[in-house]
Amino acid sequence: MLPKEYKTVSNLSGPLMMVERVGDVSYDELAEIRLANGEKRRGKVLELDGDKALVQVYEGSSGIDVASTKVRFLGDVLKLPVSKDMLGRIFNGRGDPIDGGAAILAETSLDVNGNPMNPFSRDYPSEFIQTGISTIDGMNPLVRGQKLPIFSGSGMPHNRMAAQIARQATVLGGSAGNFAVVFAAMGITYEEASFFMEDFRKTGALERTVMFVNLADDPAIERIATPRLALTCAEYLAFEHGMHVLVILTDLTNYCEALREISAARKEVPGRRGYPGYLYTDLATMYERAGRLSGREGSITQLPILTMPEDDKTHPIPDLTGYITEGQIILARALHLKGIYPPVDVMPSLSRLKDKGIGKGKTREDHADLMNQLFAAYSRGKEAKELAVILGESALSDEDKAFAKFSDRFEDEYVRQGEYENRTIEQTLALGWKLLTIVPRRELKRVRDEYIEKYLLGAVLDKEA
Repeated sequence: MLPKEYKTVSNLSGPLMMVERVGDVSYDELAEIRLANGEKRRGKVLELDGDKALVQVYEGSSGIDVASTKVRFLGDVLKLPVSKDMLGRIFNGRGDPIDGGAAILAETSLDVNGNPMNPFSRDYPSEFIQTGISTIDGMNPLVRGQKLPIFSGSGMPHNRMAAQIARQATVLGGSAGNFAVVFAAMGITYEEASFFMEDFRKTGALERTVMFVNLADDPAIERIATPRLALTCAEYLAFEHGMHVLVILTDLTNYCEALREISAARKEVPGRRGYPGYLYTDLATMYERAGRLSGREGSITQLPILTMPEDDKTHPIPDLTGYITEGQIILARALHLKGIYPPVDVMPSLSRLKDKGIGKGKTREDHADLMNQLFAAYSRGKEAKELAVILGESALSDEDKAFAKFSDRFEDEYVRQGEYENRTIEQTLALGWKLLTIVPRRELKRVRDEYIEKYLLGAVLDKEA
């Protein structure tokens, strides 16, 4: 039996369409909209009120004539056809291939809305993911199953950093060949999209990557579906094929702006700074789809990237994200202006699960002590430099001068690294010990004596050589 066709469109507002006198229609149900010229568009039911249905049009409502447009409700929700053949392919924000390749031969189709993981069924994240970036691997490690966002600002190199992590990230040990990246870009320019595609193709990273690209001139409503398509693909690869999947979402701020636009069109009561009151809940439905499931081999690790308007950490998007996720990597404009890439500010950055993914058998026995000592030395060095500005360098003690020198070298050698420089965790740890040779040995109060004997001596000999 064919679904009914309604010619009762009564109102248009932005990407929203009101259809009246409907029957047997469900929330979130897909709709097919047919224009007078034969063009077909897709939409979904956002709200039901008696016999009225509010439909969200994916391609936007421009060019739609209320009098001649026909709507059919399809009795199903938005689903993504999935297959392992999606690896190495590029899709748009609706899930259609845009790389010139053939359509995907689907093994199954999955509801893109998915479900957050049941906390009872979760396994605790406990395995290290190597990104090849020292400020993450050495100071705020990413753990398999974690949600670790990157807080950036307008004009900062977060896209270059996202591409670098997508190229370099891997799990250590026997699971390295079973690693995949799902990369979703929302509201980016054509130039940015070209950069990602060409970079992944040129470096060979595309072979293990599934890309979903939503451009800035694509409809806002499509932007809301894009991260959910990516997470649905990740869930399929992780829990049906046992893969370890890293999901990179950039830029979540564009997603939230689209959510605000749709909310305003629906005339909802706005919350903080005009964002809908359910922004926290909406973000949580995406972030909580990361993790590990008991009895399943695969895992989903999330690395959302968002730009903070005016570099404001108290803005609703980073603020609410911080409540849901397990830490944050913060990019500093001051480091960026010094020409340091990647400009990661290690002091306010935090990985709440870092202690679970490091140590003997995971990275190295000295990792935790070394990390704590580097934090302490860098902090003291920054304080010494501030003191020198006020009192003059002559007022500093020899120890303070050593720590100030450490602070400069730490930024110049440890934080700074090449865009295509992939450091192993061993290289990162060795570099940390090498920098600690700058400060007096008696000041190394956060590392055990046996580690000093074992690793610092080697760093001193390398330095002298």
